[in-house]
Amino acid sequence: MRVLRESLFWMLLPALHLLVSAAEHEELAKHAIKLHRGKGATISQRKQWVVDSCRKLTGLLRQKSVVLNKLKSAIRAVERDAGLSAEEKLFQVHTFEIFQKELNESENSVFQAIYGLQRALQGDYKDVVNMKESSKQRLEALREAAIKEETEYVELLAAEKHQVEALKNIQHQNKSLSMLDEILEDVRRAADRLEEEIEEHAFDDNKSVKGVNFEAVLRVEEEEASSKQNITKRETEDGLGLSMLIDSQNNRYILTKPRDATIPRADHHFIKDIVTIGMLSLPCGWLCTAIGLPTMFGYIICGVLLGPSGLNSIKSIVQVETLGEFGVFFTLFLVGLEFSPEKLRKVWKVSLQGPCYMTVLMIAFGLLWGHLLRIRPTQSVFISTCLSLSSTPLVSRFLVGSARGDKEGDLDYSAVLLGMLVMQDVQLGLFIAVMPTLMQAGASSSSSIIMEALRILLLLGQILFSLAAVFLICLVIKTYLMGPYYRKLHTESKGNKEILILGVSAFIFLMLTVTELLDVSMELGCFLAGALVSSQGHVVTEEVTACTEPIRDFLAIVFFTSIGLHVFPTFVIYELTVLVILTLAVVVMKFVLAVLVLSLILPKSSQYIKWIVSAGLAQVSEFSFVLGSRARRAGIISREVYLLILSVTTLSLLLAPVLWRAAITKCVPRPERRSSL
Repeated sequence: MRVLRESLFWMLLPALHLLVSAAEHEELAKHAIKLHRGKGATISQRKQWVVDSCRKLTGLLRQKSVVLNKLKSAIRAVERDAGLSAEEKLFQVHTFEIFQKELNESENSVFQAIYGLQRALQGDYKDVVNMKESSKQRLEALREAAIKEETEYVELLAAEKHQVEALKNIQHQNKSLSMLDEILEDVRRAADRLEEEIEEHAFDDNKSVKGVNFEAVLRVEEEEASSKQNITKRETEDGLGLSMLIDSQNNRYILTKPRDATIPRADHHFIKDIVTIGMLSLPCGWLCTAIGLPTMFGYIICGVLLGPSGLNSIKSIVQVETLGEFGVFFTLFLVGLEFSPEKLRKVWKVSLQGPCYMTVLMIAFGLLWGHLLRIRPTQSVFISTCLSLSSTPLVSRFLVGSARGDKEGDLDYSAVLLGMLVMQDVQLGLFIAVMPTLMQAGASSSSSIIMEALRILLLLGQILFSLAAVFLICLVIKTYLMGPYYRKLHTESKGNKEILILGVSAFIFLMLTVTELLDVSMELGCFLAGALVSSQGHVVTEEVTACTEPIRDFLAIVFFTSIGLHVFPTFVIYELTVLVILTLAVVVMKFVLAVLVLSLILPKSSQYIKWIVSAGLAQVSEFSFVLGSRARRAGIISREVYLLILSVTTLSLLLAPVLWRAAITKCVPRPERRSSL
C-alpha cells in the first residue's frame, strides 16, 4: 500500500504545479516533501491529499481527451465541407493539428517533469559526475523542447499569414479593383513566389544532420537604443536579422546569409572595424617610420591597441583576419613577379633541400629537449615544426625594392631565400594535412603506430604527387596560355585599367584554387601566379606591379593589424624574462641550423649569402598562430604552451628587422644596399 501511495504521489505532483496559484507554491512544496518522507501528517491526511490530487489530474486528462475528440470531429467536418477549397481545407486541418500537438506536448512535459524529479531525488547530491549527467540530460530535453516550440511557432506564423491573406482575398472579391490595385496584387503574388523559390529552409534541413548540436545562444541588439530613433533602428535591424549571437562558450556569430535575400544588408560592425583600422594605422605607421622601424610594426601596434588586450573595439575579428589573408596572397604574387622561372630553375635544389634538412634538425632537437623535459613526443614534434617555419610575408617586405647585386655565376640571395620560404609554405600544407594523424598517433597504442606511420607516408606521397601536378600545370600555362591571355588583357585594358586588374586578380585566384584543390598551400599558388606573369618579360612585370601594388599595400595593412590582435602585452610583461630567453634561444638555434645547412648545400662561390639567408629565416612564421589554435582545440598542446608559442612568435618577428639589417650591413657592399627597411 505504501508503494502504491508513493507511485501515485510521483504521478500527481506535476498537476499541483498547474492547479495551485504562485503564492501557494512554497507551502505546497514543503507539504509534499513531508508527505513523501512520511512526516508531518497523519495517515488519513496523506490519503486524502493523494485522493484529491488524483481526482484533479484525472479531471485534466479527461478534459484533454474530450477536447481531442472535438478536434477530430472538427477535422472530419472540414474535410466533408464542399464549400471550402483544397487549400483552405489544408490550412484549417493544419491549424487543428497544431493545437492537438500542443495538448500532447503539454501532457508529455508533465510526465517528463515527474521522471526528472524522481531521478534527482534518487541521486547522490555528493556525486558531481551524476549531477553533471542529470544536468546534461535536462539540457538535451530542453533543447529538443525548444526546437519543437520553435517549429510550432513558425507554423503558427505561417498560419497567421495565411489567415491575413485569406481575409484580403475575401475583401478583394467583394469590391472592384482599380488597374493600379490589380498591378500591385500581381506584384505581391510574384514576390511571394520569389520568396518561396529562393528560401532554402536551412534550419529544417540541417537540424537532423549527424553532428549538429542544439545550443542556447543570446541575441544581442545594437548598443545604442536609448532614444526613439535608435529604438526604431534597432527594431528595423531586428527584422533584418542583423543582431549578434553569443553562445555559452562566449563565441560570437554574425549573419552570413539572410532568409530574405531580396533585401540588401551590410555588416556594420565589420565596416566600423575596417574604418577604425584605416584611421589608426596611419599615425602608427608614421611613428615607426620616424624612429626607423618598418611600417608593418606600426600596423601590428595598431592591432594591439584595437584588439582584446587594448581598447577591444574590433568586433569582427574573424572577418578582419579573413580579409588580411588576401594581403598575404597579393604580397606573395608580387614576390613571384620578381622571382622569374629562370631563377626558380637556378635555385630549386637548394630551395628543396634546405627547408627539409632544417625541419628534420628542428624536430630532432625538439624530441631531445622533450625527452629531457619529459614532454610528450607528439607535443615536441608539433612545437618543433611550428618553430621551424619562417614568415614569408615579413621577408617579402624586406626584399621588396632591395638590390640583389649577385656576382656573375653566383646565386641570388633573394632567390634562395624566397625559394626556401615557398617550400616551407608547402611544408605547412603538408603538416596541416598530417595533423589529424598526429592527434590519433598520440592516443594510439604501440600496435597501431606502424599503421599511423604508413598513413603519414601515404600523405607524403600524395603531397609529392600534387606538387608534380602543380608544376606540370604551370608548364602548360606558361607554354600555351599565358602569352595569349595577357595580350588579350592588354588589348582590352587600353584606357581602362579595370580589366587588367580584374584579369590579373582572376588569374591569382585561379592558381590559388588549383593548388588548394590539389591539397597544396594556397600561398604557393599565388607565388606561382606571379612567377608565370613575370615570364612574359620586364615590361609586363612593371605594368602589373604598378596596378597591384596599391591593393597589396592596403590588404597588407589589414594582415599585419590582424597579427596584432593576437599579441597580449600583459602576458609578455608577466613572463618577460622567460619569453626573452626562449625567443633568443629559438632565433639563435634557427640561425645556426640555417648556416650549417646552407654551408653543406650551397656552392663554394655563393657561400657568402648564407649569412643573409640565415638571418631571413631566423624568426617564426605568423602561421604558427593558426597551427597553435588548431592544436589547442585538438588537445595536442595546452593553453600555456599555446600562449608561449604566440609570444615567442611575436617577439621573434619584432627582432627580425634588427637581425636582417645587421646581416645586410655586414654582407652586402654599400653601393648595393637599398633595403626596404
